[in-house]
Formats: sequence, structure tokens, C-alpha cells
Amino acid sequence: MGTFCSVIKFENLQELKRLCHWGPIIALGVIAICSTMAMIDSVLWYWPLHTTGGSVNFIMLINWTVMILYNYFNAMFVGPGFVPLGWKPEISQDTMYLQYCKVCQAYKAPRSHHCRKCNRCVMKMDHHCPWINNCCGYQNHASFTLFLLLAPLGCIHAAFIFVMTMYTQLYNRLSFGWNTVKIDMSAARRDPLPIVPFGLAAFAATLFALGLALGTTIAVGMLFVIQMKIILRNKTSIESWIEEKAKDRIQYYQLDEVFVFPYDMGSRWRNFKQVFTWSGIPEGDGLEWPVREGCHQYSLTIEQLKQKADKRVRSVRYKVIEDYSGACCPLNKGIKTFFTSPCTEEPRIQLQKGEFVLATRGLRYWLYGDKILDDSFIEVRSRL
Repeated sequence: MGTFCSVIKFENLQELKRLCHWGPIIALGVIAICSTMAMIDSVLWYWPLHTTGGSVNFIMLINWTVMILYNYFNAMFVGPGFVPLGWKPEISQDTMYLQYCKVCQAYKAPRSHHCRKCNRCVMKMDHHCPWINNCCGYQNHASFTLFLLLAPLGCIHAAFIFVMTMYTQLYNRLSFGWNTVKIDMSAARRDPLPIVPFGLAAFAATLFALGLALGTTIAVGMLFVIQMKIILRNKTSIESWIEEKAKDRIQYYQLDEVFVFPYDMGSRWRNFKQVFTWSGIPEGDGLEWPVREGCHQYSLTIEQLKQKADKRVRSVRYKVIEDYSGACCPLNKGIKTFFTSPCTEEPRIQLQKGEFVLATRGLRYWLYGDKILDDSFIEVRSRL
């Protein structure tokens, strides 16, 4: 009993509050619906347990569910890892290369960024994910990426079960109440007949679960591809944007310099091993990182300081050409804008035609930006 109490601490119980959020509720709901319906369809109507193939299929379905939930909860509850409050580098002179976070009362370690949702500086921050209600960063990047891989694979298996269940049952003995379809499908017939008939309710539930499985496969699969691209370059989403701005700064001022991303080890396999390890524990301590030859620990933070100064000097502005209400998913701006709305809880800035904004980071259709209210004051950073 004492061991049990030592494992379950008050802080662990407080973390359970992360489940009380629309992101985890939807994600876990989709997992529960697809897994449950796949198991029910297999056992009752498609591949019964008394056959060898049916038993193997059922074990695989359980295996997918367990692995998906394991990596999902790891990503959520282990978290990204935070820079210790009050942290500063061992060599005091190195503080000149770092930005200071007034909220955490600490210097921002290399590759760390402050998350306003978590209200902490996150080590190797990639992004704040509403689906796990936590940041993706140093400690949980591998678990998060494995979840993005396993979820589509499990959904593909489930989708196969749904399609085959409807295929074997729709033309076999399904009755909608007004007609019974009778077509010779001897290859699809089961002997003996299932105890529970495949009726309209079962058909509707299977069809709904199929839609969820296919949608999840496409959406989550695309996120997995994006994550793997940046992992194989040993970057984060934020660092990709910093690199873009570095190249833009050099081109704008026609400087005789080349920006080299310091954390790219020069090999995709070596970059891959920076995130995925056999032990499951990422390399390093999240505060210091191996860098490629010709770079040093603060190469990227120095570039960030240059960009911060450059933003004040250049004052690159974008003029608003249409009014925007600040809606999360604007219906009046076209279908493309509606469906490309980013999945984030950050507030959108209400804008009026003629106002100016200063973009600090961008996606293809949306921007992170500051609304310029006057020459001396800039509104806090948010989504446009």
C-alpha cells in the first residue's frame, strides 16, 4: 500500500485535469468508438473467435488499442519537460546569448520557448497540441509521433473490418423493414448464422465508425508525415520558421553570410536517434544539445536575437484588406479558409480594414502576428 501511494502522488492526480478538455474528450471518444465497433463487428458478424484467423484478428485489434492509448497518455501526462524555474547557464557570460522569461524568472535555454497555455518555458518546444491538452517537446516528442503513426494504422485495420462486415452482411440477411435483399453471396455466408442479426442500427453504427476511421487516417496520417519531416532534419515546427526568417533576413539585407541550422547532425539516421531511442528516454537533458561542426550551443539563440532586433528596425507590416471578426472558423471567408483553420486554442485577433499587423510566424493560410495599435504599443501575440 505504501508503494502504491508513493507512485500516485497529488501532482499525478492534478494532471488528470488534462482529460477535462474538448481535445482529449474527442480523441479518446474516436478511439473508443472505432475500437469497440471493430471488435463487435469482428466477433458477431465478420470473423468469429472460434476460428484461428478471428482470434488473431481480435488480438491485433486489442494490441492496436493498447499501443495507441499507451503512447497517447504518455504524450499527455509525461509532458514535454519544462525549463527549471530560475534556470540560468553555468557560465554567467552565456546569458548575453539568451532571452530572459519574466514569467518563469529564468533564461530560455537553447531550443526552449515559452508556452502561454502551459505558462512555462518548454524544452525543445514543437507546438501546443489541443488533442493531448499539452505541449509536444523534448520528453514526449517520440510518444506523440508514435501515436500519430499507430492511430492511422489501427484505423486502417478497423476500416477493413467495417467494410468487410457490411460487405458480408448487407447482401446476406439485412432487412431494413421494407425489403430483404436476396443475392447469391455464398462466399460471404457464415455457418452457423450469427446469434445477433445485423440490423439497421448495426449498419448505421458501422458506417459512422467507418467515417471516423477514414477521417482519422487521413488527418492524423498527414500530421505524422509533417512530424517525420522535421524529425529527420532534427528540427521543430518553431525552428523551421526561425530558419525561414533567417534566410529572409540575409536575403533582405544582402549579407555575406550563410545560416547553418546547428542541430542538424548531417544524417537522417543520426537525427532520428535524437528523438527515438531504445530506452524510450530522449538523449541529453533538454538544456544542452549536440551541434554540428562549425556551430556552437548558442548559434540558434543568437539568430533569434538578431531577428528580434530586426523586427524592431524593419517594422515589416501587413495592411488588413478585409474586416475579420476573430471567429475561430470563419464561415464567411470561403471554404478553403474554413477548412484550413489551425487546430489551436489561441485567440484570433479581431481586425478591421486599414489596420496593420506584424507577422512573426506563418502557416500557408494563417499567421501568428501582432496587431499594431500605435507606434508605441503592440498587442500581445496571437493568431490572425
